[in-house]
Amino acid sequence: MRAQRGPLKGLNSGLTIAAFLIVMGFLVFGASNPDFAERVFQATSDGVIATFKWYYIGVVAFFLIFALILLFSRFGDLRLGDDDQPPEFGYFAWFSMLFGAGMGIGLLFWSIAEPIWHFQGNPFVPEGDSEQATAAATAMRLTYFHWGLHPWAIYTIVALSLAFFCYRKKLPLAIRSALYPLIGKRIYGPLGHAADLLAVFGTIFGVATSLGFGAIQINTGLSELMGVEVGIGAQLAIVAVVTAVAVGSVVSGVGRGVKILSQLNLILSAVILVFFLLFGPTLYLLSSFVQGIGDYLQNVVYLSFWTDAMGSREAGDWQQEWTAFYWGWWIAWAPFVGMFIARISRGRTIREFVLGVLLVPTLLAMVWLTVFGGTGLHLELFGPGGLVDAVAEDETIALYHTIEAVAPGVIATAAATIATILIATYFITSSDSATLVVTMLLSVGNTEPPIAQRVFWGVGEGAVAAVLLVAGGLTALQAAAIVGALPFSVVMLLMCYALIRGLQEEKDRMQLSWQPGQRRPGAPHL
Repeated sequence: MRAQRGPLKGLNSGLTIAAFLIVMGFLVFGASNPDFAERVFQATSDGVIATFKWYYIGVVAFFLIFALILLFSRFGDLRLGDDDQPPEFGYFAWFSMLFGAGMGIGLLFWSIAEPIWHFQGNPFVPEGDSEQATAAATAMRLTYFHWGLHPWAIYTIVALSLAFFCYRKKLPLAIRSALYPLIGKRIYGPLGHAADLLAVFGTIFGVATSLGFGAIQINTGLSELMGVEVGIGAQLAIVAVVTAVAVGSVVSGVGRGVKILSQLNLILSAVILVFFLLFGPTLYLLSSFVQGIGDYLQNVVYLSFWTDAMGSREAGDWQQEWTAFYWGWWIAWAPFVGMFIARISRGRTIREFVLGVLLVPTLLAMVWLTVFGGTGLHLELFGPGGLVDAVAEDETIALYHTIEAVAPGVIATAAATIATILIATYFITSSDSATLVVTMLLSVGNTEPPIAQRVFWGVGEGAVAAVLLVAGGLTALQAAAIVGALPFSVVMLLMCYALIRGLQEEKDRMQLSWQPGQRRPGAPHL
């Protein structure tokens, strides 16, 4: 299936050419007439979310339930690999990489801005309610909901399916392999190509869009720190630098560049968290975290199934713009993040995998959101305020205004510098992870794809982001990724069914091969 010579050596030629043509087609369409492209994609995205809002709410709730069932099921002791295979990465490196790929920059961008938006208005606080404390608590609850268990459940389904069929069943590490129990060897034909192409599409445009938005935020940070003018020239330079470092990282491989940058992310994240805890409203944040966990657990089931079926149009619009959009966006990112998590999870048991991927990042996200979002809300409730106006004017400035409000000049400058570096390193890890995933898909699951292709697609992602920045088509491509999430959600449902079949067959095979007196297959060594 892979070309043996020429520039496409090591890749599936037909799949690679089709991916290149699709990317170029959308790029030309988005750049040649960005206003028209934005209207077309936005109208399509809005129509999909409005029509299938109930479906997105229901299917993501199902994914969470399915992941929790796997956690407590009899399949939990199965190892993602041979029975005696140890994990490829230690816990710190593993958590660093999966958290950086799965959330990273999004939490920096939205951790203050989103609670402030919900604080101003949401369907769960009666209009005209003057109790600001209630509005603040509800704002944090909704932010936890959007960044908590549900996105990680989506990633868990995709990543676990891929890791099981790759490391346990020895199939390629590609989306197609998760469908093997349903279509057999036809995964190597047009159906398998279609599944992988859908994943390539979502990965390239999702990451390119994020690179564009990230360049804008980094530009804002450099403007605050060094007076760099906010404009397209600076943003293109930022994309070029981030792309160059990301290409170098992905060329060095997962065990070196990607791993080192991911660990650096976690260390810098810890530093900035400590900064807010020391200089921010410490007791308020600690109390908010404890209360927030209880509030989230108390309301997560209700929120998971709430569709405002008999409510107001305003509430329905809010859910369409926030929850349904988020669920579509997480699904659009699932092929990329799921592939990468699967790549770094060889040797984990299923129970260990689900615990690690579902619960640990959720807890870390809640800590992060409490410290950042809680500080912003405290400034509005008890401090000088001003964040509501700042977020309304420019969401990228919220982080820097909050830092300036809680610390004196030199310390605030140092913290803002670290935050800007952290934004850049999170974008680099997103870019190099995406490049690795795209080249693995195009090489039909090769976990060490050709270096030349890693360079080509790494530069290509940066080029897509740069062209879209110039053309102003980032919003259009973001909408296109959301539209692509609808068919991939169906693929995910098929993955769930195929995974259960595969797990059942594997468990039955192991039981038949086990003899009394032997160590039970899948059980750990004592």
